[in-house]
Amino acid sequence: MNVPIAATKACTEMKRMRLGAMRSLLALPLLLAALPAFAQRTDDQLWLQASGTVPVTAHSEATIENIVRFGDRAKGLAHTEIGGLYAWKIGKIEIGIGYRHVEDFSDGRALPNEERTRQHIIVPLAAGLAARIRVEQRFNSSGSGIGHRVRGQLRFTHALTRGGFGLFAAHETFLNLNTTGWGQREGVERMRNSIGLGVPVSRQLRLETGYLNQYRFGRNGARDQMDHAVTLSLTLRA
Repeated sequence: MNVPIAATKACTEMKRMRLGAMRSLLALPLLLAALPAFAQRTDDQLWLQASGTVPVTAHSEATIENIVRFGDRAKGLAHTEIGGLYAWKIGKIEIGIGYRHVEDFSDGRALPNEERTRQHIIVPLAAGLAARIRVEQRFNSSGSGIGHRVRGQLRFTHALTRGGFGLFAAHETFLNLNTTGWGQREGVERMRNSIGLGVPVSRQLRLETGYLNQYRFGRNGARDQMDHAVTLSLTLRA
């Protein structure tokens, strides 16, 4: 057996294998970038929120909230919410109950609306970190049946200055507890991840702005959807 020739062939084959592996690695980012286009739909959105809070007693307060959202897929106005919340402080723990009227739109056309009652508890876990559990009862105008849903959120805030300028980040998971005739399906419905900045506008007014990524899982063969949202929120505390 001619050893030098065999060794040369082996080296050539190894080089070919390495080149093939390098080509695969170079192509992998392109494949990964292309996969979401097949796996899910995407939508660019703008989320606006305004709320006002007034103290009622030494340990309770009332809040009025208004939400407006715009999206490319809806061709403009996509979603509105208006409602209120009453919350009590028990030590560092907050317990609240509230109501919201919810409307969705598509291409300027109003879709079935929804009424929600909700309850929540907020528990501080560590410095700047808090957990919120929200339970919702959903009543949809397109059919009977109450949709029960649990939303678990972790939120972290970090002050950058003494004046109130700071960072925030949050994760929220939506879990549907039952299936209804009007469209709610049991199981994990969506996840939200957000990050942004909080800016004090005045002693009583605070602005938060950031980016929110929402992933909605498809049901009954529908494709998943990923939403990319710019968020702006104004909070007035009397």
